[in-house]
Amino acid sequence: MIITICNLIFFYIVIWNKLYIYYKKGMIIDGKKIAAKKYDHIKMSVETSTFSVTLGVILVWENAASLRYIKQKEKWAEFTGIKFVIKKLPKEISERRLLEEIEKMNKDDSINGFIVQMPLPRHISATKVTLAIAPEKDVDGFHPINVGKILIGDNSGFASCTPAGVMEIFKHENIELTGKNVCIVGASNIVGKPMSALLMNAWATVTVCNSRTMNLKLHTSKSDIVIMAAGVPGLLKVDMIHVGTTVIDVWFTVIDGKIHGDADFGTIEMVGNRITPVPGWVGVMTVAMLMENTFKAAKQQNS
Repeated sequence: MIITICNLIFFYIVIWNKLYIYYKKGMIIDGKKIAAKKYDHIKMSVETSTFSVTLGVILVWENAASLRYIKQKEKWAEFTGIKFVIKKLPKEISERRLLEEIEKMNKDDSINGFIVQMPLPRHISATKVTLAIAPEKDVDGFHPINVGKILIGDNSGFASCTPAGVMEIFKHENIELTGKNVCIVGASNIVGKPMSALLMNAWATVTVCNSRTMNLKLHTSKSDIVIMAAGVPGLLKVDMIHVGTTVIDVWFTVIDGKIHGDADFGTIEMVGNRITPVPGWVGVMTVAMLMENTFKAAKQQNS
């Protein structure tokens, strides 16, 4: 009798664990899997096109982080069949000389789109660099003309890659945006602001919070979707959202060699909320959208 009861208890524990693992998998959004499908789609588009596709990169400062990011871009460009051209420049280069190099890429018909890898040395204005890139080759989506096009819903423009990657996640996961309350925490030019434009174009009701926002919980707790892009580790706690909220954690911070997201992943994921893990999706998804923008630029230039 005792053995039978013990066996039943063991059986129920095993079943519960399996169900919990299955449940957890359903709650964690697999950004890497979504990115892999996107890369396959881009590769097929490049292979079946009648034109070549080339991505250019200007690197001014050979620091470890920039080199790591560029290797990722080169890796996925090679995978998708996009030619990859890099121009390395010394850290001491003058702003004027850099702008001249940018103009050369603007006029080079063999290069469909290009980026200037950030960060830049302090003596160079990132704003001037962004404005110098021809909008039709601005595959990072930072030029004001592209930002403006996205704002008014003109799809001929290039969306900033990370927000575009978030939209791709929503599409893949069948997450409805129409009429939903979405809170973006962080109002940067790279993520928060373009993200709000893309969401408004999808008929979401958008709230953008910044570092001056009073009572952040008031805004996150009434949202169906929360997008974290503040750069503050663990800022979003489980008591700041309701059960069933989808959390997209965009930003990450490295502390003592460990990567931390803006959301308290462990507690939020435990209570039945869908969430993107950090690390796990931002880099690969952002680069995937960069490749898509590059193919889009090539297609526009050859139409």
